[in-house]
Amino acid sequence: MKRKYFGTDGIRGRVGDPSVSPDFVLKLGWAAGRVLGRGDGSTVLIGKDTRISGYMFESALEAGLVAAGVDIRLLGPMPTPGVAYLTRTFRAAAGIVITASHNPYDDNGIKFFSGDGDKLPDAIEQEIEEAIDQPLRTVPSADLGKVRRVEDAAGRYIEFCKSSIPASTSFKGLKLVLDCANGATYNVAPYVFEELGAEVVTIGARPDGFNINREVGSTKPGALAEAVVAEGAELGIAFDGDGDRLMMVDAEGQIVDGDALIYIIAKSRLVNDALCGAVVGTLMSNLGFELALRRLGIDFVRTQVGDRYIMERLKLDGGLLGGEPSGHIICRDRTTTGDGIIAALQVLQALIEADVKLAEAVRPVESYPQVLINVRLEQRIDVMSRPRIQDAVREAEAHLGEQGRILLRLSGTEPLVRVMVEGPDPGGVQTLAEQLAALVRDELGA
Repeated sequence: MKRKYFGTDGIRGRVGDPSVSPDFVLKLGWAAGRVLGRGDGSTVLIGKDTRISGYMFESALEAGLVAAGVDIRLLGPMPTPGVAYLTRTFRAAAGIVITASHNPYDDNGIKFFSGDGDKLPDAIEQEIEEAIDQPLRTVPSADLGKVRRVEDAAGRYIEFCKSSIPASTSFKGLKLVLDCANGATYNVAPYVFEELGAEVVTIGARPDGFNINREVGSTKPGALAEAVVAEGAELGIAFDGDGDRLMMVDAEGQIVDGDALIYIIAKSRLVNDALCGAVVGTLMSNLGFELALRRLGIDFVRTQVGDRYIMERLKLDGGLLGGEPSGHIICRDRTTTGDGIIAALQVLQALIEADVKLAEAVRPVESYPQVLINVRLEQRIDVMSRPRIQDAVREAEAHLGEQGRILLRLSGTEPLVRVMVEGPDPGGVQTLAEQLAALVRDELGA
């Protein structure tokens, strides 16, 4: 289905752009209120990350939703998965998060959750888009929505996170460094790990509206690696700006990505007879990760890139665990969406139960070198429909055998072909990727 405003995860862009402007967000709030707030007494929760523009868009959403006759509960700065959780516990009609996730501060966006804490289905997004294009009509004054602030929102979510591991689990004696990306986890994550007994050192926990994700967080884990070594910590945990993904760093400062973290959780669930269905990854999940799971006898399936597709496959197969190399990890037996804090707690619990260090736990996951080259196109073309490209890919795949992977796919947001080659030999992978990229340029007039 072709969307006019929504992308794969809500609406996102540069502040001031047509779909990320105060007037558009006001209209979006009204349209969402009309579609999601059907019925008397409907309530919608609004949370946000720490961007300076969050205040502006919070007010715009308020005005639109109230004009549609919907009551609002304001959560303030709150991780995206926290909004999903609180939407369920409040029995609200929907939850809205003002965030651009791991993007810089001058971007922003809007994410939606249904009353069940799930991402909105395509059909509902389509209804909202259709409503946006209708004239805004305010309900009668007697039917206008009301706004209240939830004073204990952070505390409620902290307790939920702690409840995701057994009450007998203690992190006493464990020294951690937390990188909160100057984002939405800054007033939640430190309390979760401290109250579970850990000694916590924080970086990236002083948001000023402009420094979210700036040289910190899961997309820039270098600062965390330095801090872990300097502090002599057991390990480090980095969240992104809205708290739905994470990376870890071991005691030696080595970065551990989402694939390896999923492996730790999957192995723990297997040992405890709590792993249902296949682990779900994406087209970008590393082949070394897949092979490590297979050695444990764990099935693995791939979807398109994006947590929406991971969740769809998990629900279809009855699976409980999936995620991406970027650290977006879904533990369906604990919550309804990707949650950096929940996933980190599952990893720590697994390490404690197995009595191993992080570096030892991820040793079986030998990540294969992966080269990605973007080829810009003059127009969007079906890459794999060209016989020369098909022949070249088949030849390269035969050369790699079962020890490698090739992926050519169109970007979902830009006129790009992404050429990815993965295999055990770094030099060979680089050469194959460059050859395929050159062929795409030649064949498609890139």
